[in-house]
Amino acid sequence: MKRVLKCPKSALLPRAKKARQAFLSRALTRLYPCAECALQYEGDPFRLLVMARLSAQCTDARVNAISPALFARFPDAYAFASAEQAELETYIFSTGMYREKARQIIAMSREIIERFGGEIPQTQKELTSLTGVGTKIANLMLGDVFSKPAIVADTHMIRLSRRWGFCDSDNQHKVEEALEKVTPVSDRADFCHRAVLFGRECCRAQNPSCETCPLFTEEV
Repeated sequence: MKRVLKCPKSALLPRAKKARQAFLSRALTRLYPCAECALQYEGDPFRLLVMARLSAQCTDARVNAISPALFARFPDAYAFASAEQAELETYIFSTGMYREKARQIIAMSREIIERFGGEIPQTQKELTSLTGVGTKIANLMLGDVFSKPAIVADTHMIRLSRRWGFCDSDNQHKVEEALEKVTPVSDRADFCHRAVLFGRECCRAQNPSCETCPLFTEEV
């Protein structure tokens, strides 16, 4: 199947973008009642921050698999801040780009200790001032940890935003801006989590299951 740039069933979606988002949110909620972050961070904000950085160009499943041993050896920011990069690399090797990730995680840990007293900052500006933390990770932290819902525009959300007609761009920031305009604040974190699950299981980048798409199988 060719790469799908637009949802083949877009005619079934409401034309107004806010109504379209509401329709999709109801459908996704029906499919995925529990909207949770796929990274198993056990309620630890620092752990989520590290895992989110490791997930770049890597699957959440792989990050979840290596995390128990990683955090048993380096349980907190202080442990990571004093880590030898070579040793840390051995724990995260399978996540890819391990040298750069190890360097950035050590630097980020030191910044959290030196600038924020060991606490995770709670604003996007402060979060993105940390080494290796962009708006995608910052928004994930805001929504999942600090109850300040924000759009997380990962590769799945960017692809679906284009296919659903919200933003005809692959630029992360443009997608964030477009979705913020049509998604209620209270729905932003859950909508993104559910969209990611849908993107992985059904609306894949290659060979999406358009003919059997579950979004349109029931009245929502």
